[in-house]
Amino acid sequence: MGYQFDFSFVVEYWPQLIDGALRTLWLSGFSIVFGFVFGAGCAIARIHGSPMAQRCVGAYVDVIRNTPLVIQAFWLFFGMAALGFRIPAFYAAIITLVINVGAYTTEILRAGLESVPNGQREAANCLGLKTWQVIFYVELPQAVERVYPALVSQFILMMLATSIMSQISVEELTGSAYGIQSLTFRGFEIYIVVAAVYLLLSWLTRAVMMLVGKLVFTRKRRLGTAL
Repeated sequence: MGYQFDFSFVVEYWPQLIDGALRTLWLSGFSIVFGFVFGAGCAIARIHGSPMAQRCVGAYVDVIRNTPLVIQAFWLFFGMAALGFRIPAFYAAIITLVINVGAYTTEILRAGLESVPNGQREAANCLGLKTWQVIFYVELPQAVERVYPALVSQFILMMLATSIMSQISVEELTGSAYGIQSLTFRGFEIYIVVAAVYLLLSWLTRAVMMLVGKLVFTRKRRLGTAL
């Protein structure tokens, strides 16, 4: 008996899919911005911090990178509730994603910071720049420029990982698909549609971030170097 495809229900449930896609974008946007800031701070601490700070950042990175994202979400959402601290699902998802992507951003930026030639640091010190000025005006801009493609790829992976947040009842795109499938019993069709939407979101995210890179990294644009 052949399977009969039927996508007619998509028109009726399209608003739910749009709402889910918008929540996915919101989760991604907050996580990218705050995850980058948090990861940059941790990367700087791992390179220039005290031995204690370096060990703490290293432990954080090891724990986060070697445990599943869904377990981290459960720790924060259900674990904190068990301790008496209830966090709304949407905010728990944002915090989880920031902590997760921050660990990966830390390692990416650490590699970028270590790639900056020592001669540039020495030249900045000779000009009388303070340590924080050397970091923020000399090292960090070059580090971000060098590892920007890796950051873009990591942020797109994080955007796709927002689908895991449906496990803690966040109604993002995959969560919306669960609800529609339970009403229509058309799981194959709805997940084909959702896969297409994720592809579109991935292309859109990459295009936006590449455009930002071209606007920010003027040296690469002037030299015509690809990001």
